[in-house]
Amino acid sequence: MPSPEILNLEDIGAIIRSADRFAKRYRQLTGRPLGITGEIAEYEAARLLGLQLATVRQSGYDAVRKRGTRTDRLQIKGRCILSSNPGQRLGTIQLKKEWDSVVMVLLDPDLEPMAIYKARRHEITEALTKPGSKARNERGALSVSKFKSISKLVWSAKN
Repeated sequence: MPSPEILNLEDIGAIIRSADRFAKRYRQLTGRPLGITGEIAEYEAARLLGLQLATVRQSGYDAVRKRGTRTDRLQIKGRCILSSNPGQRLGTIQLKKEWDSVVMVLLDPDLEPMAIYKARRHEITEALTKPGSKARNERGALSVSKFKSISKLVWSAKN
């Protein structure tokens, strides 16, 4: 397998664009997602925010951002927003893993990026440990609307 230094976003982007065409057609035929939202979200976050994707199966984070001597580790969560499902949740955010921030990439029904939000670890920790929700407290799952409320919009297709 090539090292991450050899891979570039152009190569990954070509594959993602082919895969998202299949995913769109699959949803048209079946009404079900194909299951590549996470990969598309990671690619789009890296492309749009200038991130470097982490090695495969890196525990705790999906990408890094280097600023001088500092390296921020980012989890990337993706959601395809369909009007038929208003109460969507993000996948599990594990507080025991090492990461600095979580990035949420919202994709439209055609799997095109609409917006990217970013929340720091302390904001996520506070939201996940707040008493009251089994999904939040036990499974580490935040709703898309809750994530938006504790995060900052860092990219939008409208701009």
